[in-house]
Amino acid sequence: MKTFNYHSAKDVKEASKLASSNSAFLAGGMTTIPSMKLGLATYKDIIDIKGIKKLSGIKVSGKTVRIGATTKHVEVANSKEIKKAIPSLSALAEGIGDPQVRNRGTIGGSIANNDPAADYPSACIALNAMIHTNNRKIDAEKFFRGMFETSLKSGEVIEAIEFEVPEKSSYQKYPNPASRYAIVGVYVAKHKTGVNVAVTGAKSCVYNEKNLSQVLTKSFSTSALDNVKISSSGMNSDIHASAEYRANMVKVFAKKAVEAC
Repeated sequence: MKTFNYHSAKDVKEASKLASSNSAFLAGGMTTIPSMKLGLATYKDIIDIKGIKKLSGIKVSGKTVRIGATTKHVEVANSKEIKKAIPSLSALAEGIGDPQVRNRGTIGGSIANNDPAADYPSACIALNAMIHTNNRKIDAEKFFRGMFETSLKSGEVIEAIEFEVPEKSSYQKYPNPASRYAIVGVYVAKHKTGVNVAVTGAKSCVYNEKNLSQVLTKSFSTSALDNVKISSSGMNSDIHASAEYRANMVKVFAKKAVEAC
């Protein structure tokens, strides 16, 4: 690991001021620290934001669940309020990584990293999330832009993620047996305005599977998906699963999610 300057920011304003094109914000460090140790990433400045109280905590209203960016996965998994409002979100958090990751990793870090196989991005898309930063509010559909790429600008800090409470929802995934990352994960959420089917692990970036969403909006049942064909074009293909296999799993796990709603 190469040397760097460490800063512990007392508030968001200071954190943003310290940021540059060669810096990184640190909360849980579940991706940043291993990347630095392996020499995959180097930074001049590391800005620790986990001590900023404003960035943590859970607030549930009648229509939304707002989670602070530095809130840990284990806190989401164990929250009685979230289990009541959006039980699928709590279950998703419980299925992330292992106990060490869940006790250190944060929701803001997960979506800012935007790993193609991460779980939380699918929750953001499925639950019509709004990402609150120190400068603006970003709709989840516009936030995730590509592999490890988001619409965040230099110095922009995620402060909270606000999820819309659905009528019913479920997240189902085929996890990598070692890392528990999603080889394919499908989050189905039924809202008054329609159904979202968010898919992670299948392509280079999380996405809303429009064909499945439209079909389920008309008829929320597993049988409605029987004749839907999922193209393997653009799907990931690796040692864990071929593109064709992933395409099939999208439909299989969409059905599992509908059944579990």
